[in-house]
Amino acid sequence: MSYILVAHGTRKAGGVNMIGELAQRVSAAVEREVRVAFVDVLGPTPREVLDSLPGDEPAVVVPAFLAGGYHVRVDVPAHVAASRHRRVVVTPPLGPCQGTVRVMADRLYESGWRTGDSVIMAAAGTSDPGAASDLRRTAAMLSALTGDRVELAFAATGAPTVADAVEDARRRSGRRVAVASYLLADGLFQDRLRGSGADIVGDPLGIHPGMVRLIASRFRRARVGGMRAAA
Repeated sequence: MSYILVAHGTRKAGGVNMIGELAQRVSAAVEREVRVAFVDVLGPTPREVLDSLPGDEPAVVVPAFLAGGYHVRVDVPAHVAASRHRRVVVTPPLGPCQGTVRVMADRLYESGWRTGDSVIMAAAGTSDPGAASDLRRTAAMLSALTGDRVELAFAATGAPTVADAVEDARRRSGRRVAVASYLLADGLFQDRLRGSGADIVGDPLGIHPGMVRLIASRFRRARVGGMRAAA
């Protein structure tokens, strides 16, 4: 049984290293090697990793994405279909779920957030309606944890941008503005959050123990050909 963690990819070395370290920590948790693949920017691709495995070896693919957008619906299944493997199961993405929201809240708290701050949840963005719904649901879940309304903003695709949301929140409330990062790894988008003008910015979810547990659970609970993915 092979385990593959599929991420987006980034040109920033720190982000690539973070994904690699996350995979290593999950490997230790499941006591099995977790290979890494990327759907964009760099390789190896999911198809390349699958094609490197013995043809009859079952594989579990966990999409390391925080909403069910294009990469989850189209890219990952296309790579699986193009490979020579037929005993592959693709698990749900990492969000939306309470686990990722708790990690995001922890990162926000670590950054210096305190009750009364205006909070903006910053996602990469999407043009996919299903993923947009996932992000709105996640923002509502974070609102429930912080006890105050959380605004949703985007680092890449969609409006408002994080910088515009920060400016608007400060003008309306006069309070400190905290940005909760709903990004998996460091990279260009996280840099945009840091440059948004917010008073505090949470770190990406990254190698938080909660993410390790969540991904390990995805691998353990998956089934391939009627068999549990992890004995």
